[in-house]
Amino acid sequence: MTASFRALALEELPPIGPAVITLGVFDGVHLGHRAILEATRAAAAERGANSVALLFDPPPDELLRPGMILPRLAPPEVNLLRIQALGIDRAVPIRFDESVRELAADAFLAALSPAVELRGVAMSRRSAFGRDRGGTVERMQELGADHGFAVVVVEPVEVEGAIVSSTRIRTTIAGGDLAAARRLGVTPYLQGTVVTGDGRGRDLGFPTANLRLDYAPAMPPLGVYAGRVSLRNGELPHEQPALVSIGTRPTFHDSGEVLTEVHLLDFEGDLYGMQLGVDLVARLRDQQRFNDVNGLVEQMRRDAQMGRRVLGLT
Repeated sequence: MTASFRALALEELPPIGPAVITLGVFDGVHLGHRAILEATRAAAAERGANSVALLFDPPPDELLRPGMILPRLAPPEVNLLRIQALGIDRAVPIRFDESVRELAADAFLAALSPAVELRGVAMSRRSAFGRDRGGTVERMQELGADHGFAVVVVEPVEVEGAIVSSTRIRTTIAGGDLAAARRLGVTPYLQGTVVTGDGRGRDLGFPTANLRLDYAPAMPPLGVYAGRVSLRNGELPHEQPALVSIGTRPTFHDSGEVLTEVHLLDFEGDLYGMQLGVDLVARLRDQQRFNDVNGLVEQMRRDAQMGRRVLGLT
């Protein structure tokens, strides 16, 4: 997570005015999320209101289950940008803490005032919020009838006979099926800051950017991947093609530490200290241990050729 990202307390909400809201974690902004966000946008347009997505951060599960760190499909600031790109007027991160956890659903909605003049709530039939998950669709409909706001119910999105969810996508990525994750609406993504490494990749003719991941991402299996890299401040060409190694360097001293290293194809420059976003496009191979450095270099050349084909460069 970047230093500029900060989730707001409810009392810090900026003035929003008339609004149709939806709320959740929205990790990855997958097909199911997009259906809810589109329903929010459409309902707001019908009512002359702002469409607003409230994103809980950290995820409620981390507070409800102390010690748990939920692997993220994307860092929260990236989820915010993805939501805004879908035409939502305001995407606002809300700090999920004990005070929010203890609010019943009606108290939570009341706490949004005076920033929000509630015209509607869009939610999945499977979702609920507030203390003890009391904010079900049925409870929202009761409150809506009493307080004059609409409840827009969105049916879950199914792909290949199962409901699309962030949990399902995390499991898919952990199994290495990147194509299946994309069918559910999420390209596996990593984000990190380039830090100084040992320079071994440059010595081998494949200079790498060593990423210190800024959050706990949903990780695929160890191996080599074809990907596309962007620089958050826009200095790289859009979607720079790359090879991505996620592994423990078994050919050299294997400490067991998992490293994420990015070799940018057809690029020269100093990236130290910069923040990279990495879309993982395809898995090329498993992590391998080679008997000598020459064997590793030959495989890296083959990886580069395969990566170029996968990314449409040849």
